[in-house]
Amino acid sequence: MAELTKELSQVKGDKPAVPGKDVKVHPTPEPQGKRPLDVPTGTPTVIVDDLHIVYRVYGAASESEKGNAVNALSRLLRRQGRPQMKEVHAVKGVTFVAYHGDAIGIVGRNGSGKSTLLRAIAGLLPPHKGAVYTDGQPSLLGVNAALMRELTGERNIVLGCYAMGMTPAEVREKYQEIVDFSGIDEFVQLPMSTYSSGMGARLRFAISSAKTHDVLLIDEALATGDREFRKKSQERIRQIRESAGTVFLVAHDLRVIEQTCNRVIWLHKGKIRMDGDPEEVIAAYNKG
Repeated sequence: MAELTKELSQVKGDKPAVPGKDVKVHPTPEPQGKRPLDVPTGTPTVIVDDLHIVYRVYGAASESEKGNAVNALSRLLRRQGRPQMKEVHAVKGVTFVAYHGDAIGIVGRNGSGKSTLLRAIAGLLPPHKGAVYTDGQPSLLGVNAALMRELTGERNIVLGCYAMGMTPAEVREKYQEIVDFSGIDEFVQLPMSTYSSGMGARLRFAISSAKTHDVLLIDEALATGDREFRKKSQERIRQIRESAGTVFLVAHDLRVIEQTCNRVIWLHKGKIRMDGDPEEVIAAYNKG
């Protein structure tokens, strides 16, 4: 792992990253599942090292108090005690390395830690233990990506491109391509509040993929697209991979995962159960 971290830092032209005193860097573990033959073996873009993510939920009631409104009201009126806190261990010791050109699908049941893992890679959640190293700035695209519903599609395209660091000239160059790719046509002049969920998802993906990303994290953003849009988005993901990018994709539609990704990680209760060839991992996942 130290060698991988050193290699990653050399790509960025920096001195080797030195983890903080509370971060323990462990040796790379044995692969969990078969690694596909076509996985790139070049420069790593993301190193996830013994990652633990813990949520703290305040105000959780005890088992004896659940469903008892009288007890809850009584405690509130008497102002007794502080709100109770419950810890949710969402990601538990996850370790893997992603490389330039990887398209990695993340599968697992609801609550298995898929979205939490993506948010941690994007830098939106601090590790409770372990570390995440990335080459470049990861970009997270989800169904709730921040676009303004009261603004038109046109204004959201412009603002979204500016937010990704594009210049006015680049925005003008990419504008019509984004409209055509999303398929919203004349709706681009209407507020996003008038869009269907599918139209909004297509526009979000079109905006985010208009720029080449070092690491693009896609969380269920393709779920509401039709067959034609899924085909176009798969081609766009292939282009991102070919431009030396890395893509992480969370989707409940396993066909999208299998057709798009060269590698799949199966998360179960916050841990990696299998990591390898999409066909093999998905077959094992379907068997439960």
